[in-house]
Amino acid sequence: MHEREFMAGTRGTMAVDWEERIDVQRMRRERYERALARLEDSSLGALLLVSDPNIRYVTGLAMTGGSGADHYTLLTEDGDVVHWDTADHAANQRYNCPWLDDVRYAAPGLGNVPRASGSDSARSFLAWKMAGLVADAMAEYGVADLALGVDVGARRLHDALDERGVETRTEEAVDLMHDARKTKTRDEIECLRQVAAICEAGFQRIAETARPGQRESEVWGEAVRELWRHGATVGGGYLTSGPNTWPKHQANTTDRAMRPGDLVYADFYNVGYLGYRSCYYRTFSLGEPTEAQRDAYETAVDTLYRVLERIEPGVTTDEVAEAFPDMEGEHADWYDADEHWQLTTNHWAHGLGLQLYEVPLIWRGISPDHPIEIEEGMTMAVETQEPADRQGVRVEEMVVVREDGVEVLSQWPVEEITRIDH
Repeated sequence: MHEREFMAGTRGTMAVDWEERIDVQRMRRERYERALARLEDSSLGALLLVSDPNIRYVTGLAMTGGSGADHYTLLTEDGDVVHWDTADHAANQRYNCPWLDDVRYAAPGLGNVPRASGSDSARSFLAWKMAGLVADAMAEYGVADLALGVDVGARRLHDALDERGVETRTEEAVDLMHDARKTKTRDEIECLRQVAAICEAGFQRIAETARPGQRESEVWGEAVRELWRHGATVGGGYLTSGPNTWPKHQANTTDRAMRPGDLVYADFYNVGYLGYRSCYYRTFSLGEPTEAQRDAYETAVDTLYRVLERIEPGVTTDEVAEAFPDMEGEHADWYDADEHWQLTTNHWAHGLGLQLYEVPLIWRGISPDHPIEIEEGMTMAVETQEPADRQGVRVEEMVVVREDGVEVLSQWPVEEITRIDH
């Protein structure tokens, strides 16, 4: 395991002049340069980015989902950026985002607006209009005769671009952006360290409020309020208790009242800080945990750290996946499952960044036959679980791959179940 340097750790979220913190200008610049370098090495002349995380990676704009393709970005091989957005957003960006020189009004060619029109002719018009805006910009910046990488495979848009004489390629664009984003800069890593610290404030709030008689939804609401107080955005996550912990309840957080002897676990996933997403499990017990609960927790933690010890630059995901449980360890008989691909999300590691799932994915369901290499600077969440009688435990760590192993970014105590006395 990587030993962090002295003073490595989270700092405040406010702007100060007396120490260096996350440098957002440097982070924007370095992400843009990474994407541009991949584009320059490709056979493409430009990229059309419709995926929100890709747009944010290149532009720094805080995409919020909108109504679907009412914002998109063109990046040319010469480094030019054109961004299209809704009227209000575009007007705001022109004023507040001086690093963007060319912000235009978007025609929403994909997503909710065309779908809500109820008219096939309207959908065709909007896609045709969007394609025209992109084609005109490509001509203005001298890349009209070159191939355009598009990071979504929307047939109507591709057909409309083809009618405009633009050659489109999807797979190459998707792979290009995955490659740019798979390892993280120093500021991206600090964003993930910061969001882990914010999640720990949420865990502390759970430890203070979870009591017999409290409903899952009430305790989760208190935790979410704490996350927002620290400047996070909350796009997901849940808290579950007692029999809802094994198997995990389909509704995630419910209105179930907690009882003495319950296990409680929370998953802070898709909690964002400057766009960077968490995935961070911890388990609590209401009162003294039983022997079965302690044993299950120990198994889950041992599995987690057995996996972490294998992760280092140069190893492949199939080698790491061998440390996850086999079918017996997955309790496949209980699920009536025959193969690992049927057990999605039970035991795996997945990349973290501007999306919850980024490269790499380490999972017995795919890694043995489709391995990729682990690289320094990759960030990921590693998660395990284990049943305890009619309940279950889950634990998860957020890590970054260093030259000598992983550095654990998450710091909530993991050696034993967090006991909540009442």
